[in-house]
Amino acid sequence: MNTAFAALAGSVIGGLTTFAAAWVTQRQQANVQWLLQEKTRRQELYQQFIEEASKLYLDALMHDEAAIPPLVSLYASLNKMRVVSTPGVAERADKLVRMIVDTYFLPNKTFQELRWAPGIETAAS
Repeated sequence: MNTAFAALAGSVIGGLTTFAAAWVTQRQQANVQWLLQEKTRRQELYQQFIEEASKLYLDALMHDEAAIPPLVSLYASLNKMRVVSTPGVAERADKLVRMIVDTYFLPNKTFQELRWAPGIETAAS
C-alpha cells in the first residue's frame, strides 16, 4: 500500500510540476509579448509626435498665426506621452512644444532664411 501511495504521490507531484512549469513559461511569454506591444505603441507615438512637431515648427517659422488643429493634435500626443513615457522624455517633449508655440511670436522667416534657422539641418551645413 505504501508503494502504491508513493507512486500516486509521485505522479501527482510530477503532474503539478509539469503544470506549474508550463504556466510559468506561458506567463513569461505573455509578458514578453505585452512588453513588445508596448514598445511598438511608444515608438508609433514618438514617430507621430516627431512628425507633428516638425511640421508645426516649420509652420511657426513661416507664419505668425498658430495652426490650431495641428497644435491641439500635438498637445494630445504630448499628453499621451506623459502617460507612457519617463518623466524626462515627457519634459523634453513639453519643452519642444513650448519652443514651437514661442516661435509663432518671432518674426517670420523666408524660405532662404530657413536654411539657417536653429534646428533646421541642410545638406550644405
